[in-house]
Amino acid sequence: MNSIWELETFYRKRNIVIIGSGFSGLWTAVAIKEKYPEKSVLIIERNAVPLGASTRNAGFACFGSLTEVIADAQKMGWEKTLELVKMRFEGLRKIRDYFKNDEIDFELTGGYEILNNEEPLQQLDVVNEKLKTITGLDKTYVLNQQKIAEFGLGKSEFLVENPCEGSLHSGKLLQKLLEKCHELKVEFLFGTEVERIDENTDETEIHLSGKLSVKADKVIYCTNAFSSKFLEKEEIIPARGQILLTEPIDGLKLKGTFHYDEGFYYFRNLGNRVLLGGGRNQDFKTEETTTFETTEFLQNHLEKFLKEVILPGQQVNIGLRWSGIMAMGSEKTPIVKQLSERQFCAVRLSGMGVALAPKIGEMMADMV
Repeated sequence: MNSIWELETFYRKRNIVIIGSGFSGLWTAVAIKEKYPEKSVLIIERNAVPLGASTRNAGFACFGSLTEVIADAQKMGWEKTLELVKMRFEGLRKIRDYFKNDEIDFELTGGYEILNNEEPLQQLDVVNEKLKTITGLDKTYVLNQQKIAEFGLGKSEFLVENPCEGSLHSGKLLQKLLEKCHELKVEFLFGTEVERIDENTDETEIHLSGKLSVKADKVIYCTNAFSSKFLEKEEIIPARGQILLTEPIDGLKLKGTFHYDEGFYYFRNLGNRVLLGGGRNQDFKTEETTTFETTEFLQNHLEKFLKEVILPGQQVNIGLRWSGIMAMGSEKTPIVKQLSERQFCAVRLSGMGVALAPKIGEMMADMV
């Protein structure tokens, strides 16, 4: 049994309990405390540190490459696509409003996309016209052929540049957000697994492992791909993203964040190392998982891509390999909604959590 001290502090009833301490959970907590400073907010996280996609991604501060935007518009129409691009664009701006560049290693390097056919270029003007109201630029995407040689991308036919994108350090951004939460008096229970939630007319009871429980007026799920047992009716498909990082490379020419094949491949320089991820479209079924591991098949595929596209003719050694778990659906629109009288969710960020989470937090604060 718990002592009176524990019951009246750590496990006391809260106004709002958020499950999951990744980008969505932390930005949601920040938004709620800024809007309702008097509300008590507790974040419950089953791991010792935030896991999932937030600390396991490639550290891109991006809102979508040209072919990705075109593909999304074909799939879900311009209205929804632009709404999403706007959320991502404003989310990135919010990150930079809150934190200094050097606190989170933010670099506005520009984003690039490699194209090997010119079909998407025929839609360049249309897409730029549509994005004008969001980015404020006449040309969000520009063809920049001279940088192909500059970056050493010998095998690429076209390079499209977008000046609004950059890279950041996901771990440092999470640490800064945790600091912000502590400053706003958000409380945390790390290393705590939620087993089930009972809701009645007056409150919800969140049952934790080890016969413990916490009561709350409202519960918000920010568990992205790990939501399935609570959110069985929602379409949430886990998608593992595998990543590799090279050892330092002398005279590395690459600088910026790069996309290839509708964003299925993404790479960047991390100092003088190359970070490369993606390729799950080569093996969709296997990568539909919440298991954090790397597969020989995809890692070999990524290495081949590294040697053929990014560093043709160079000898490279791999220093680190890891994977993160994203959440997808048949559409890229995130699920931000009320599930019942006292339960809410903000999940399925389609691999764009860095940019989307700041805005999703605001939406959730308006909902609760």
